[in-house]
Amino acid sequence: MAYKLTLQQKPACLHATVTGENSRENVARYLQELRRECVARTCSRVLVEERLEGARLGTSDVFAIVMDESSRAVGVFQAIAYVDVNAGGDMMKFAENVALNRGVPVRLFGTVAEAEKWLEDPFTSVR
Repeated sequence: MAYKLTLQQKPACLHATVTGENSRENVARYLQELRRECVARTCSRVLVEERLEGARLGTSDVFAIVMDESSRAVGVFQAIAYVDVNAGGDMMKFAENVALNRGVPVRLFGTVAEAEKWLEDPFTSVR
């Protein structure tokens, strides 16, 4: 099963909702597609609402995805708010830490409302 990326332009950010199967390939592909869309729209603030189904990715897959994508994301984004509605455990916190250590301005949130509130502040910072 593939994924579907739905984009909605909001005043403070681009809201991206991704649905489909949770796999290393799908996560990498939707992140690449989202980055291209943000560049094309000159949008540096994005809310990612991940609703992928299936087994969660392992540490090595998460690390590899973040390593590959972080080099492409640095300088493109001012702020990335990330909500994984199916997350369990500490894997998303691990992904956030790896991305932050590589200069990607990302922060995890438990709800879309919290993420939107954070992105609405023009002076928002991940540090």
